[in-house]
Amino acid sequence: MSLIKRFARNVHGRDFAVGDVHGHFTLLKRALDAVGFDRKKDRLFMVGDLVDRGPECRDALEWLKWAHSVRGNHDDYVCRFDTCDTENWVYNGGSWFAGLAWDEQREFAAQFRELPLAIEVETLTGTVGIVHADCPVDNWRDLLGALDSKNVRNACMWSRTRVERGDERGVKGITAVVCGHTPLNRPTRLGNVYHIDTGGWLPHFGGYFTLLDLKTLESIPPMRDDLEWFDL
Repeated sequence: MSLIKRFARNVHGRDFAVGDVHGHFTLLKRALDAVGFDRKKDRLFMVGDLVDRGPECRDALEWLKWAHSVRGNHDDYVCRFDTCDTENWVYNGGSWFAGLAWDEQREFAAQFRELPLAIEVETLTGTVGIVHADCPVDNWRDLLGALDSKNVRNACMWSRTRVERGDERGVKGITAVVCGHTPLNRPTRLGNVYHIDTGGWLPHFGGYFTLLDLKTLESIPPMRDDLEWFDL
């Protein structure tokens, strides 16, 4: 597994990031169709948590044939399916995995173990970083070396510290950082950190998918600067 995967600038089309999918790929496709997404020239970057909770978790591998994603904490359950806390995983939406054949389980685990913990995307306006939950170091340039630490790797997939504190200091050494993991009512910017999990996997609670243009850093719907937690 490459801890960080880097992408050159897209000279043919647009680059979009999207929040947590959680097995709702049909709803994600509708969001992409609404902005005229074209797989021939546009690129999609997902912030992880592709599976669990939704009805279409098995579709994740098909999407990974052309789209890109970092590893989220729910994806990490799949990577560790034979050693993780299964009871906790099932409680958090992992029961679909138990219904797979053994060979299918191994294939999912192998594919998800290839997901990086961070992605860098070059754009006309600078480099954009993507992690699932948070960048736990002050300077993005220090992240690669810091990923030798298990605590840092876990923070990339699990931390809500920045959101809980409303920390607007941002991350140095990078134009912007894009995160998911924490469901918010509207896409929210804290410093140069963009939180875009707006509960697309919670349509019955009014959730929707946010798409962030990585070149312009404009979101659909528009970004806000104040935190408003999702009311579950």
